[in-house]
Amino acid sequence: MILTGKNIGKKFGKNWIFRSQNFTLETETSVAITGKNGSGKSTLLQIMAGFLTPSEGEVEIDGIKIDEGEHSAVFVGPYTEIIEEFTLKEFLEFHSTFKKNTCSIEEMAESASLPLSKPINDFSTGMKQRAKLITSFFFENDIIYMDEPTSNLDVEGFEWWKNQLLKLKKQLIIIASNDLQEIELCQKRLNL
Repeated sequence: MILTGKNIGKKFGKNWIFRSQNFTLETETSVAITGKNGSGKSTLLQIMAGFLTPSEGEVEIDGIKIDEGEHSAVFVGPYTEIIEEFTLKEFLEFHSTFKKNTCSIEEMAESASLPLSKPINDFSTGMKQRAKLITSFFFENDIIYMDEPTSNLDVEGFEWWKNQLLKLKKQLIIIASNDLQEIELCQKRLNL
């Protein structure tokens, strides 16, 4: 699978956040999107995922426009929502109706040191982030989009994230961040 961006630009109002971004990213690669605060890292990541429309240019997967094709992807960020009224078990069971899991729900929860029967709205922000990250690590995805994935994680949570990330081999992983510990794990960089 190849994700291609051709002359991607995004503006809000009259102000361009970035322009002329070109990239070709392939499966089995990890890429860090870096840049100053406000340079558009999260915006570009959302454009790559098809959540935002670029002001100019287009994103394709295997030559098909991002919004016209089908692929298996996950997007995780500190601002992404999950159903907090569910217990973790209910959330993961619900998620498994859309995607095939690679291990049991019990193994997922144990790996992330999370309780299955506790409602997610009773989780700390770090626990919620680990719950979101489970959907990246233990379900089949072709592309994994992560925006500042270790925000709100403690040292133990960061080590868990790092170990799980290093186990992924078949996916295209794209991380938007300025955290040196996050981006040092990536093979390539796309700097804004």
